[in-house]
Amino acid sequence: MAHHKSALKRVRQTIKRTAQKRSQRADLRTVIKKFRLILDGENMDQAREAYSGVQKNIDKAVTKGILHKRTGARYKSRLALSLSKTVAS
Repeated sequence: MAHHKSALKRVRQTIKRTAQKRSQRADLRTVIKKFRLILDGENMDQAREAYSGVQKNIDKAVTKGILHKRTGARYKSRLALSLSKTVAS
């Protein structure tokens, strides 16, 4: 365990930051899961509207450092591909 005041403070900050990021990551995953359920329901108008919200949440996660930039791009790309495949069929 840390002994210096500054090290103890860093431990407290790390615990707090980890909890916040874990919560934000869970929220992001929930949004993505709900979008995939909408896609399975095959309501295309609702899916198109939901995609913009998912895209916004992914971009916010990248900005806050929850996801890497390329990981966010990959998520958006795959979700857009699944949306276009569902629309086409």
